[in-house]
Amino acid sequence: MAKDYGKTYIELYNNAVKNINKIIDLLNETYPQALTTSLQFKNPFELLISTILAAQSTDKLVNKVTPFLFEKYKSPQDFANADLPELQEDIKSTGFFRNKSISIIKCSRDLIEKFGGKVPDSIEDLIKLHGVGRKTANVVIANAFGKQGIIVDTHMLRISNLIGLTINKDPVKVEFDLQKIIPEDRWTDFSHKIIAHGRTICIARRPKCEICPISEYCRYYSSVK
Repeated sequence: MAKDYGKTYIELYNNAVKNINKIIDLLNETYPQALTTSLQFKNPFELLISTILAAQSTDKLVNKVTPFLFEKYKSPQDFANADLPELQEDIKSTGFFRNKSISIIKCSRDLIEKFGGKVPDSIEDLIKLHGVGRKTANVVIANAFGKQGIIVDTHMLRISNLIGLTINKDPVKVEFDLQKIIPEDRWTDFSHKIIAHGRTICIARRPKCEICPISEYCRYYSSVK
């Protein structure tokens, strides 16, 4: 049985890879409005801070906090010099505010010390900042600088496994797996579409497979239909 299952998985994986452009086109038709992040920002630094705040929270909740936050703290220097308890109170509603406030202050200090207060436009430089991993870095380069990035958030991690594009659970490994499959000029597009798909149809614990536009290419759907 294990051998048969392995063969089936490989066949489904090959089918998904072969049809990856069709999958992206179908997602584009379904989510034409999903062109960028739903986080609201005016410059790369605001997006960087917003993405840190969005960890284990929602973009909608973060967007309620940031207008006041960016009016109060206008620059990396302001955040670097922020009073920790006060900043914690300012971002409390986003959850995990103690760790996030420390990350924001240290990230801002790193930004000043290493890059003169200017947000770098490469993943390699962004991940040198405290509290910034590859997911956050990809969000910034894709949405603030218009570069191609694969954003492995919870939706991408779950759905790429369900489709059968990867068997990895580590976000960095999933990113590298997808880089080999997704045409580079479609990395960002695919990311935004998958995030929209995860919020509307391929919902965790209650996926709406019956109306899914890419079900014929999905490993999970093939296993349950």
